Amino acid sequence: MEEINASIDFDKRLWRHDIEASKAHVAMLAATGIVSSADADEITKGLDQILAEIEAGDFKFTRALEDIHLNVEHRLKELIGPVAGKLHTARSRNDQVATDFKLYVRDEIAVIEAGLAALQFALAKLALEEAATVMPGFTHLQTAQPITFGHHCLAYVEMLARDRSRFHDAAKRLNESPLGAAALAGTSFPIDRNMTAKALGFDRPTANSLDSVSDRDFALETLAAAAIAAMHLSRLAEEIVLWTSPQFGFARLSDAFSTGSSIMPQKRNPDAAELVRAKSGRIAGAFQALLMVMKGLPLAYAKDMQEDKEPVFDALDALKLGLAAMAGMVGDLDIDAKAMKKAAGRGYATATDLADWLVQTLDMPFREAHHVTGRIVAMAEEKNADLKKLTLAELQAVEPRITQDVFSILDPARSAKSRKSQGGTAPANVRREARRWIKRLEKDGLSR
Repeated sequence: MEEINASIDFDKRLWRHDIEASKAHVAMLAATGIVSSADADEITKGLDQILAEIEAGDFKFTRALEDIHLNVEHRLKELIGPVAGKLHTARSRNDQVATDFKLYVRDEIAVIEAGLAALQFALAKLALEEAATVMPGFTHLQTAQPITFGHHCLAYVEMLARDRSRFHDAAKRLNESPLGAAALAGTSFPIDRNMTAKALGFDRPTANSLDSVSDRDFALETLAAAAIAAMHLSRLAEEIVLWTSPQFGFARLSDAFSTGSSIMPQKRNPDAAELVRAKSGRIAGAFQALLMVMKGLPLAYAKDMQEDKEPVFDALDALKLGLAAMAGMVGDLDIDAKAMKKAAGRGYATATDLADWLVQTLDMPFREAHHVTGRIVAMAEEKNADLKKLTLAELQAVEPRITQDVFSILDPARSAKSRKSQGGTAPANVRREARRWIKRLEKDGLSR
């Protein structure tokens, strides 16, 4: 029973939040006259001593006391005697753990938001540096159209902005205090829940005592946001793996973020990126695990809910590590602009530019222009030549009205530069957006 019932091995990381909530609770008990000021002072001093002991590594956690709450309460009794028992007046472990867990998740969200912003900043800086670096844009991992590498980086900046927004919303929704809901029905003591909510930085107390102790939506929502963010990191990690391979050769990672092989001396493995990619599975799995824990529980509290913390702890730890590693890799990337530009010229990436030219210059319907361009690409493939290497006579054999001017739009760099529409890949757009993001992140103090 002790083996399956004890949670102290993992919930001990809530010690700071547990003591913080207990101090707010006892201050409220004294202010409302439920306990004397002298008793409240003695309890607070004892809690401060326990805090110091844990910070110093001198506190002895024991599985016999089951969880963080009983470990703290037991030590408090050792320090101040029976008066320690008054701390638990008008509360239950049910509202206590819900409060502690919310405080923990709220703190973790703040760290994650900062990590997301730091990665945004690294990507925006790289985007500004590589605003005019031309590379192939892909769909289906097939060459599609020329884009700029800076534009590619800014796509991830936008993704991460949505991630930050989701975490911000989750923090806003969780910011109601369960403390005072007691076991499930509230309490007959004349407590002041607004006082404890304010002391702990919550916006307000929760409105329903049953919901207060049975709710884990805040953890689920945070895990959902974490899973989406991890998916974004995994996509970027996969691209780094591709870019740094000899087959692409678009970028290189230093020894700081790559490893060698135990048998092949030439290898430079992007292990950090691969591990970020792999950890996304753990994070997504944590969300699913907690969802399954909660799905069949009747109101209010059940011991099943003890299983809420390990997936949250593990997932948020993995996400924080992944963010730090990814920011480091982005800052470490050595971009090979020549290799990117060469690749952008392969695969007939300017075929769409040719079709657009036929529409704009010859007033050709786009569907016909698409067909004509397809025939020209087929001819180029047969000749094993790039589009810009075809002669004017060869182009006119397909469409007689084509003129020499067409060659001006078949260069990948010119193609990228022409995409000036809002949100487009043109270097001017990229520089403007990168500077806007850098300025915004620096203004908010979120660039480091």
